[in-house]
Amino acid sequence: MSLENKKILIIIGGGISAYKSLDLIRLLRKSNNEIKAILTKSGKEFVTPLSITTLTKSKTFEDIFDKNSEAEIDHITLSRWADLIIVLPTTANFMTKLAIGKAEDLATTVILASNKDILLVPAMNVRMWIHKATQKNFKILQDYGYLFIGPEKGEMACGEYGEGKMSSPRQIYSFIESYFNKRDLVKKKNFKALVTSGPTREYLDPVRYVSNESSGKQGYEIALALDKLGIQTTLITGPTGISFQKSIKTKKIISADDMFNEVKKTLPVDVAICAAAVSDYKPLKKSKNKLKKDQDNLEIIELKKNEDILEYLCKNNKYRPKVVVGFSAETEHLIKNSITKLKKKNCDFIVANEVSKKDIGFNSDLNKVSIIDNNGKIKTIKKNKKSFIASKIANIVLDKLLIDDENIN
Repeated sequence: MSLENKKILIIIGGGISAYKSLDLIRLLRKSNNEIKAILTKSGKEFVTPLSITTLTKSKTFEDIFDKNSEAEIDHITLSRWADLIIVLPTTANFMTKLAIGKAEDLATTVILASNKDILLVPAMNVRMWIHKATQKNFKILQDYGYLFIGPEKGEMACGEYGEGKMSSPRQIYSFIESYFNKRDLVKKKNFKALVTSGPTREYLDPVRYVSNESSGKQGYEIALALDKLGIQTTLITGPTGISFQKSIKTKKIISADDMFNEVKKTLPVDVAICAAAVSDYKPLKKSKNKLKKDQDNLEIIELKKNEDILEYLCKNNKYRPKVVVGFSAETEHLIKNSITKLKKKNCDFIVANEVSKKDIGFNSDLNKVSIIDNNGKIKTIKKNKKSFIASKIANIVLDKLLIDDENIN
């Protein structure tokens, strides 16, 4: 596959590397891609609107709001038009604006209004790049889902040497080509996934139930990440306080039995990710009426084991998904217990996460996980936002899918 017939919006920032945007436009236009450009106020100090228009064969949008620009194509339409948005060079100042969600001009407004991926191409002095503030913004923007290429190590315009040099137009072109090839391949394969998320409730009587602290956030973020990669995703979720995005097909359940039945209805799929904290047991009998506190001690409540959804998926001879991912929430011996679960269930991957700490895991926007494959290879992701962790898990799953598909064919 090759990079062609794509719609790419290039935002040209301020910095000596801005001239390289012209070379990238040439490369993209040469392979029949449609290019539009926004020239920022600071970028105008280094390249001219005329040079950009000559190469793009399209009007150059300058980084101001004016009645002529908005009448022709408003900032929302421009953000929706593109298949991908690229910012080059991305300065330290521009990264700060995006990190705090500033929308003060056409470039930042288009980015904040966009529903497409945004590729940032940093270029700055090495000291600016390694400064704690820049590195903090870099991490924040990664968490938000921005893509990055570079910066590279090399000699800079100021004469200093180090990390901060902008990636070359050919490196950027290769990155974009790989990005679209992967997306086109996923679309062609028509992959389907199911994700289980949140807690389940096992009722003792009409008002009391057995459950856990799961917020459902990690599973929901995984569903979003898979959907963003072009995988048709169904989210099966227990009771949570999440406002679900309409693009995600969502099935809401209450009990473990409900979740098990919805999983069976959703099969067959290519991927199953079991992030739900399903109750292991349910009451053998449910009282029709509210249990009264007439006695000091309630008689023993008999419990019955629930169906093991993960094991069912892993050992389903007829409908076993190509990739099955389990979660292992542990309070001790994290890796040891997770590897045992991986082998017992016959998963392709197990995501081990500790739930004994209050600032990560249950009821938190943060998590820290170790992803273990069935060959014993462990990839640890340090404490980070669940959205970032979800993106890493989704990409690992997609890579596995594509490799297995290629080997089969």
